[in-house]
Amino acid sequence: MGRPKQFDPDVAIDKAMDVFWRKGYAATTPQDLVDEIGIGKGSLYHAFGSKQGLFERALERYRDTRAAELVGILDRPGPVRPRLRAALELLVEMDLADPARRGCLAVNTATERAGVDPVSAELVRKMFARTEDAFRAAVERGQRAGEIDAGRDAHAVAGLLLATIIGMRVIARTAEGPERLHRVVDAVLTAL
Repeated sequence: MGRPKQFDPDVAIDKAMDVFWRKGYAATTPQDLVDEIGIGKGSLYHAFGSKQGLFERALERYRDTRAAELVGILDRPGPVRPRLRAALELLVEMDLADPARRGCLAVNTATERAGVDPVSAELVRKMFARTEDAFRAAVERGQRAGEIDAGRDAHAVAGLLLATIIGMRVIARTAEGPERLHRVVDAVLTAL
């Protein structure tokens, strides 16, 4: 009979996600993970295989929690423009409320790992595609309801909204307050 696990893997993934989010993949050492999670290196490797394996699980957790919040707002019933504003402003609030100004784990991963880690790049690409698809669906609903110009290419508008949120997440890392980001939200919604 094997020894029972002495830690909760879900809690471990959450803690690892926080370390990777704070420090980035390259700057996070296995010792950082062991210290944060509170387990031995052997248990870490037994449970997750490698630092990379744990990082991938952390990205998946981010996708399933944080990234899903934005999609959830866009999928709500009701007028589209207020939902688009609510989704964009949620990001402003989340980013500025974080004292560490970690930004977005997906954006951080894209800039740090995309050229060297195809698995993480694919996970991020899928997160971005999911967000863009949610924006496209919302834009199409807005077009059908007459809230958004039906002559606009919904795919292009969704791409603009995705690029906007990626840029906002980067700007928020150094923003002194919400004003600049709220101007971006206002401008992009006016452009629709």
